[in-house]
Amino acid sequence: MKVASLFCGCGGLDYGFHKAGYEIVWSNDFDKYAVETYNKNFPNKAICADINQVDLDSIPKHDVLIGGFPCQPFSMMGKENGFKDRRGTLFFKVVEIIENQGNRGQQPRIVVLENVRNLMTHDKGKTFKVIRETLEGLGYHVFPAQLNSADYGVPQTRNRVFLVCLMDDIDYKFPKGVSLKLTLQDLLEQDVPDKYFLSDRILKTILSNGTGGYYAKSEIDLTIARPLTATMAKMHRACQDNYVTQEKGVRRLTPRECARLQGFPDSFKIEVSDAQAYKQFGNAVTVNVSYAIAKSILKQVSINA
Repeated sequence: MKVASLFCGCGGLDYGFHKAGYEIVWSNDFDKYAVETYNKNFPNKAICADINQVDLDSIPKHDVLIGGFPCQPFSMMGKENGFKDRRGTLFFKVVEIIENQGNRGQQPRIVVLENVRNLMTHDKGKTFKVIRETLEGLGYHVFPAQLNSADYGVPQTRNRVFLVCLMDDIDYKFPKGVSLKLTLQDLLEQDVPDKYFLSDRILKTILSNGTGGYYAKSEIDLTIARPLTATMAKMHRACQDNYVTQEKGVRRLTPRECARLQGFPDSFKIEVSDAQAYKQFGNAVTVNVSYAIAKSILKQVSINA
C-alpha cells in the first residue's frame, strides 16, 4: 500500500511502515535538519516545507495517510492551549488533505495519527471529541489507544495516543505487547567520548531533586528509560532526563543510544549535530510501536477489497 507521511520528522513512524512493507510515496516536514536525517535514510525524499504552504494537489494519491501532528498544544509540558494554538490547528490541515484526496477520487482508506497521551483528556475531553467526530464525519471508524513503547520491546517508558482510522467496517484490534527483554544498560555504548560525561559542578544541579516549590526525585541508572524529550540537549535534572554511570563517572545518553531507545537500527545514519539529533529522537515515534501497528493493519484490513 502507498503511504503519505505528514510531520515526518526524522522518520520514526515512517520507518515502522517501511519495515512492514508499505511504500512511502510522499513525506513532509518543516524542520530542515530532520528532513536532512530522513533523506539520508529513506529511498523517498521528504519535502522540507511548511505544510500550510504545500500545494495539496502535489501530494500523490495514497492508500494510507500517517502523521504525528504537533503535540505541543496538548502536552502537559506545554501550555495546553489546544486548538487555540496555531500548531493545534494543523489537525484541520490533515482533514483538508484527506478531503482534497477525496475530491480527486481517492480518499485514503487508512489514517494513522499519533500524539501525546494528554490529547485524550485535554479540555476535559472536548478536544478529542472534536477530533473523533471530525474523522467520523469523513467516513472513518476511529480506534484510539494509548500505547507504551516499553510494551513493544524497547526499554523506554513512552506513552502515546494512536488513532487508527479505517474506512473498512471492522473491529480493529491494536497489536498486543511483548515481554521486554532489554534494559537501558543493554543499549549503552562503550568508550564514550568525554564530552558526554558530567562535570562535578553540573552534576550537583543534575542530581538535585528540585528547587523552590518544585520537587521530583532524581534517579539515574534506570533499567527502563524515562521518555526522551526534544530538549535533552539542555540537560534537565535527572528527574526529567536519563543519565547513566560508567567508569569515568555519570554521563548523559549519546544520540546513538537515543536512537536505539526509539527502535532505530544502528544502520540508521545520524549526521547532524548532537543538539539536532536529541531533538529529532526526542520527537520521534518509536519504530517498534509503528511497526507493530503497521503489521496489525495489514493483518486485519482486507487489502484487496
